[in-house]
Amino acid sequence: MNAAKNLVGSNAAWSERSRAAVWHPCTQMQHHAQFPLVPIARGEGAWLIDFEGKRYLDAVSAWWTNLFGHGHPRLKAAIAGQLDALDHVMLAGFTHAPAVELAEALVRLAPPGLAHVMYASDGASATEIALKMAVHFHMLTGASAKTKTVSLRGAYHGETIGALAVTDVPIFRAAYAALLQQQTFVANPAEVGEDAAVAALEAHLAAHHAETAAFIVEPLVQGANAMAMYPPSYLRRSFELCKKYNVIFIADEIMTGFGRTGTLFACEQANITPDILCLSKGITGGTLPLSCAMTTPEIYNAFLSEDVRRGFLHSHSYTGNPLACAAAREVLRIFEDENIIARNRTLAAKLSAHADAIKFAPKVQNKVQSTRNCGMIWAFDVNTSRTDFARAAFGYAMDAGVLLRPIGKTVYWMPPYCLTDDEAEHLADVTARTIAAVA
Repeated sequence: MNAAKNLVGSNAAWSERSRAAVWHPCTQMQHHAQFPLVPIARGEGAWLIDFEGKRYLDAVSAWWTNLFGHGHPRLKAAIAGQLDALDHVMLAGFTHAPAVELAEALVRLAPPGLAHVMYASDGASATEIALKMAVHFHMLTGASAKTKTVSLRGAYHGETIGALAVTDVPIFRAAYAALLQQQTFVANPAEVGEDAAVAALEAHLAAHHAETAAFIVEPLVQGANAMAMYPPSYLRRSFELCKKYNVIFIADEIMTGFGRTGTLFACEQANITPDILCLSKGITGGTLPLSCAMTTPEIYNAFLSEDVRRGFLHSHSYTGNPLACAAAREVLRIFEDENIIARNRTLAAKLSAHADAIKFAPKVQNKVQSTRNCGMIWAFDVNTSRTDFARAAFGYAMDAGVLLRPIGKTVYWMPPYCLTDDEAEHLADVTARTIAAVA
């Protein structure tokens, strides 16, 4: 009764109630005094539907989390079935079937050699685990001076204090600089080219390997850095440098994992097994919060001891929540049962054709630059002098029935994998019209 009651009312009423009571993430709340929040009543496949029945194609997959569409019947059934058995139990000293089965499936599907799974609640939490684990591993193995971390220019790894320290996006980082441990950022291959970026990393590690615990990288695509993309060969070469200098290689696949780059995990394209692999976002198909850090027996075994102080004493109250683990286990079953990776290649080819055609759409010529694609991610930069382009483009596209959320002057698509041909055409058409109207 209460759930049904909550699905009535006007968009304006729900927007105002939310503005009054909810502090929204990554948002300047003052803007919503002029631009109303968009209340969403339900999701259906690739669509979001507001309280007045208007439909919006979700081209950003609910902040890069939704894989197979909203309200997927298999995911709903998995969660409901688990809810009938066990909603939650602490994972310290206890275990349960969904946590075990999910870990076993991840070990089977991940790059070979990753054998242990530590669960957490969100992407930044997985990053925190990886950073702490890397430093602690070196401490336990006699290299206690290794306490620093290296990441790429433009990197984004989360917004908790440890994760923010290895993030190089000023709008997120600048206000909290006083709280952050100083880390090093090296040249980004998307900006300076592969060879120059490899040389920069090698020069840093050669000079500072004695104090460097880890190198953390977003494989193939830097999401928050305007979808900057680089080749798998850089990933391979940076991995080899880390092996040379005894530096833990952390692959942050929080966004790039679960098929986003065209393979189940981006690291597959470089034929590497990272020392630590961070996963989140798509892991539950966009249904429930969950993340994990996978690691090798070498790292895991270093923490084994009768001395509790040598253990990895990191925890979250909802670590390995059974409902989330059940959803994630079903996600992996769907990948296998429905041959999602192969099916996505067909969808990607169609969307790439649409993306290429946008450059020649009426009133768009010379406004679209640097069209790029990696798997199920597309991006292009818009040549415009408007400083409010992102907000204006978002508003225009929403009016036309598509959720786009540009990063600065970069428009990107990261749709759910269930997109139909008609929906792909609608996405491309609205994107072209948005650029023509706003840029």
